[in-house]
Amino acid sequence: MQNHIRRSEVSLPRADEAAKIHEVIYYLKRLFENPVAKNLISKISTPKRLEKILSIYCGIDEPSGIKEKIYAKGITELIAKAAEKFDIDENLLREGLKDPYYRRGVANVVAGIAKYGITVPQKLYAPFLVVWNFTRKCNLRCKHCYANAGKADDELSFAEKLELVRQLDDAGVVAISFSGGEPLIHRDFWKVAKFAADLGFHVSVATNGTLITPEVAERMKEIGVNYVEVSLDAATPEIHDSFRGVEGAFDRALEGIKNCVKAGIQTGIATTATKLNIFEIPEIISLAEDLGVYRLVVFNFIPTGRGKEITKLDLNVDERKWLLELLYDALQKSHLQVLSTSPLYAVVAVEKVLQGKGKRMTPTHFADVCMPSDSALVLSDFLGGCGAGRLYCGIQPNGDITPCVFIPVVVGNYRRGFLKIWQENSILESLRDRDSPDYACKDCDFKYICGGCRARAYGYFGDLKGMDPGCFIGSADV
Repeated sequence: MQNHIRRSEVSLPRADEAAKIHEVIYYLKRLFENPVAKNLISKISTPKRLEKILSIYCGIDEPSGIKEKIYAKGITELIAKAAEKFDIDENLLREGLKDPYYRRGVANVVAGIAKYGITVPQKLYAPFLVVWNFTRKCNLRCKHCYANAGKADDELSFAEKLELVRQLDDAGVVAISFSGGEPLIHRDFWKVAKFAADLGFHVSVATNGTLITPEVAERMKEIGVNYVEVSLDAATPEIHDSFRGVEGAFDRALEGIKNCVKAGIQTGIATTATKLNIFEIPEIISLAEDLGVYRLVVFNFIPTGRGKEITKLDLNVDERKWLLELLYDALQKSHLQVLSTSPLYAVVAVEKVLQGKGKRMTPTHFADVCMPSDSALVLSDFLGGCGAGRLYCGIQPNGDITPCVFIPVVVGNYRRGFLKIWQENSILESLRDRDSPDYACKDCDFKYICGGCRARAYGYFGDLKGMDPGCFIGSADV
């Protein structure tokens, strides 16, 4: 590991890549700011309406009247122009839009463009993803728990949970991730998760895995859970059980993973990187491959909740750079999606691509697909970097809304209207402006594709727009 990494040592995008990004922005602005296009989009500017029009475009629905027929024709012409400009096979695009989650996501982006215009990064009409801390109840005692899970009090009633899901649906949210605490403990989980799946959400569950018997895995599959992510912080029981606070947690989590894979649920492993397990990450990758999971996500350590008590376990700058390069190399070689919640992962990916040492990128750290690097470089300027309050948000067990589950700053409660809070809250709005004078990364060349982890900035310095103390582009250190 290097002792110090200077900003000058990180490769910058080539002139031709930068020109391509600016060309895309210019073209999209010109396309969507055309008076005819603006008028068309303004008439169908909510995600629900756009989703219906896109369903008509891709051939899985029929217009219900003359207006929808006209709108569908107009959208078809807009898409055809954009596809021709960027050399996209329109037949493949139509096929892609038959996927309900992809269609929801595109509708959300277009609705955001209709409301805000083309922005960099792009402002969305509603978040792609809501991570819902469904309950504080938990059967483990994890040292780094951001929710400080334990006693369940001041939680939403069953009726309130259903109303919250309805509001998220009306807003055009694409995905709900049930987290906690341990969501599988709560008796309401099954009915609420099924309700969300039936409404068309992409439903995922973030769990410690210890409660996933074969029967539980089959039941999750039956109610429409799309993805299960199980926490596994080591390749050996000793480290994992110590970190999770309960002996036997590792073996039970492993069985939970196997049961999900066997049930045919898309399954991932979530690992929080610390000094305790950084050198076990290669073994965790191998274990994930052997288990047949779809994805490995390595999480940033965030000093919040119980994590405040173990900040000495956080990685330093050199360890973080080494780890992210290791993960990117694994992404290149493995059949796994190897991702990280660290926005700095995008910087490593760009550096590798521009050095000719890599061909794959994910436009966001939670992207469901790894893209060719040229496409991802363009998309990353619009959607990349820290997504807190911009691409996703957190919801607490009592309905409070936070920019991120790792940021304990309440911006409102869903009872006052989820979409109103998302679109009008000043704290959320400030997180969407990477050029504001008080934003620590405002002068960085990577502010759009990275922008630093806002949860780490807040956890260490109490400043949502402060520096990320894990940044290796400058000389920051924890």
